Amino acid sequence: MDWLDQVHWDAQGLVPVIAQERDSGDVLMVAWMNREALQKTAETGRAVYYSRSRGRLWFKGEESGHVQQVHEIRLDCDNDVVLLKVTQLGHDPGIACHTGRHSCFFQRLDVAAGRWDSVEPVLKDPQTIYR
Repeated sequence: MDWLDQVHWDAQGLVPVIAQERDSGDVLMVAWMNREALQKTAETGRAVYYSRSRGRLWFKGEESGHVQQVHEIRLDCDNDVVLLKVTQLGHDPGIACHTGRHSCFFQRLDVAAGRWDSVEPVLKDPQTIYR
């Protein structure tokens, strides 16, 4: 059996993917992959996702230069979530989020105030990242 056949793809042929920074353990982002994206990621050692909004493969960093070098690919116990252990590379190492932050998970719930607070700084203005 092909290793890709062991992944439990959803009805659209996709699987959620978590990108985790290898050295810090920070969760950088969550995205989606189809079969081709996962295969290309394994072949190239570079994160390739499937963009649902664009309806095509998305090579992480193709516009921003914020490339993810993949060190490990893991599959969860139900075979329906992929974990990538990555190093964030590129023009601005350490930026994974399109908002110019290190991680897409920069909002923390303040339960008492009933609001989400931004708790990570913008490292680079996104207007200068995406042209």
